[in-house]
Amino acid sequence: MGRVEGKVALVTGGGSGLGAADCEALAREGATVVVTDVRIETAQRVAHRIGNGAVALALDVAAEEAWIATIQAIEQRFGRLDILVNNAGVVLNADVEETTLEQYRWVNAVMSDGVFLGCKHAIPLMNRNDGGSIINMSSTGALLGYPIFFAYSAAKGAVRSMTKSIAVMCQEKGYKIRCNSVHPGSIETPMVQQAEGRAGQEQAVPEGVLKPGQSGHPKDVAAMVLFLASDESRFVNGAEMVVDNGVTIRPF
Repeated sequence: MGRVEGKVALVTGGGSGLGAADCEALAREGATVVVTDVRIETAQRVAHRIGNGAVALALDVAAEEAWIATIQAIEQRFGRLDILVNNAGVVLNADVEETTLEQYRWVNAVMSDGVFLGCKHAIPLMNRNDGGSIINMSSTGALLGYPIFFAYSAAKGAVRSMTKSIAVMCQEKGYKIRCNSVHPGSIETPMVQQAEGRAGQEQAVPEGVLKPGQSGHPKDVAAMVLFLASDESRFVNGAEMVVDNGVTIRPF
């Protein structure tokens, strides 16, 4: 208990899936969590469930004015921000030939622009206090070729690169802010269910070591997020933390 005690954390897309699991893990270990989601009712449910002073805010991560208002609200209420988890995401099943420009821009607005705006507006508040940890949710889609997830992979690749630039910038400017990316493989979430054509049909994830090809549980990613949010990971910066049960290292 208490691995992030006294810290204030902002999680985007916190109303379901990986975001909700991140919120639960951070609250369980002592953080005060600001649960944000474009759907305020889902954020409110998670905030109520995790307790520990959690609050829910509506946030469209693709809108800069929404980010400015959210950071201002956090500063007014808590006076600080220690952890930023840029988790919000969308998925589109289409290869490069099938993807329209409008679809490409929408996917990248949420996951590329959203991460950029989150980091841009959160860093000054984090830096005014004791620094902190930024955790950007990327994907194995940034590391492997997934034709059917073209726009998604492009956005996640941008997240991967932005993370490294931000980590180096913070070091060069003397900010006590670390920035790392997390790269999950297939995790049993509503987004993956949708991508696999089984929306609303949840599959059980066994305990213990999983077989190759088995989807992971959101708690598997949340454990990595918690580690990166805590002071235990003080020497981890600009890293790509792959959580995929070996998918990216298999030769076939």
